[in-house]
Amino acid sequence: MKVYLIGSMRNPKVQEVANWLRDEEFDVFDDWSAVGPEADDYWMLYEKARGRTFVEALKGKAARNVYDFDKRHLDEAAAVVMVAPAGKSAHMELGYTVGRGKPAYILLEGEPERWDIMYQLATGVFTNPKDLLLEMYKLRGGQNEYR
Repeated sequence: MKVYLIGSMRNPKVQEVANWLRDEEFDVFDDWSAVGPEADDYWMLYEKARGRTFVEALKGKAARNVYDFDKRHLDEAAAVVMVAPAGKSAHMELGYTVGRGKPAYILLEGEPERWDIMYQLATGVFTNPKDLLLEMYKLRGGQNEYR
């Protein structure tokens, strides 16, 4: 089962969760994180040096390439897991997935500092990774138990 892992390029927990889910035999897509924590900053600097605004840069070839890559894998995924804290893009991807009727989970690192009522749109919100994993097993058809 392909799981698209959503999160911030600056959140080191993303890689930990990805590896943990792989250990549990999920097909995890987190390749978007390979560009490093400052990729968006460098893209912004590059586009500003070209004299482009944010709106113009969104229409550029680099932005379209990254967008198409991420969206293709997002569309192929059976479910998504957002590792919080996460930024605007992550929340957009989660909302997109919810809107498509696919399972979308949020994994929080403990009790959040700021609460958000709209997290109820997610299929499930978890503070305990083991509880998330049990839910993922159900989604996969009940195969496996937590190791």
